[in-house]
Amino acid sequence: MTGGMTATRLHNGSLTVTVSDLGAEMQSLAGPDGAALLWHGDPAFWPGRAPILFPIVGRAPGDLLAVNGQVAPMAQHGFARRSRFALTEAGDEFCRHTLTDSPATHAAYPCAFRLTITHRLQGATLRVEAEVTNPGTDAQMGPLPFGFGFHPAFVWPLPGADGAAHVVTLDNGAEPALARLRDGLLTGATTASPFRSGRLELHPGLFAEGALVFPAGAGPGLRYGVPGGPGLRFAFENLPNLALWTKPGAPFLCIEPWHGMAAHEGASPDIAERPGTLTLAPGATCRFAMSVTPEQEATGQRVDALP
Repeated sequence: MTGGMTATRLHNGSLTVTVSDLGAEMQSLAGPDGAALLWHGDPAFWPGRAPILFPIVGRAPGDLLAVNGQVAPMAQHGFARRSRFALTEAGDEFCRHTLTDSPATHAAYPCAFRLTITHRLQGATLRVEAEVTNPGTDAQMGPLPFGFGFHPAFVWPLPGADGAAHVVTLDNGAEPALARLRDGLLTGATTASPFRSGRLELHPGLFAEGALVFPAGAGPGLRYGVPGGPGLRFAFENLPNLALWTKPGAPFLCIEPWHGMAAHEGASPDIAERPGTLTLAPGATCRFAMSVTPEQEATGQRVDALP
């Protein structure tokens, strides 16, 4: 326990994970050798580790959000990452955290909701599942408009890969168009993709103007790591938008699959105008998932299969 926050530890011999009840945020991820794969949140660069983004992804114009006619302050990426979740179920290899609406959330976001985050170990794979449910009725709160995203940061370089070029390789081999942000808002323009046949070699200069945002076409999976060496394999479900981000000079890379993005410059605060906004009717549920598997590409083996 740190600062009143509790952390749940998961372990299965292949992976070790800890998850805080603050934001249901993963605090650590390590393979069987104990080497850290997740960024440790050094505030000198960025204090986050793997925040959950809800009910918006990215910034709102003037940091104000309008929902069902109510306008109120809303910080970038929403309030879930700063909220205490309840640990509702846990075992050696999984934990489930839940956040529900309250008078405090209604002041900024007048909607009934239930957000459930499950971290689950499946062999050498960590699967993170999210469920957003509208538990209300037509007479109570009504529809639930929202965006959702994952924002995990991984060490760069990866363990055992100091000095080696790191590459993001899209499973679909695509060259998705790049959208740019200005003061955290989408400019509305797109530029040529930095990917070539699905391959992007990473260097700090890529991020001199901020995050790389790919509104469409990045596909449902990618690999981050050293070709022929250590890497992390990702798969995404119901998360069509992708961002890559770091602070220049910082030793981490954020790999962020989203459903929803920042507002456009000049847009109103209305949540309905945000790209990718989803709306759930009372009683409906929407699901998202991200999985990550450490691997050694040179041998074609997952980390748990290595001698």
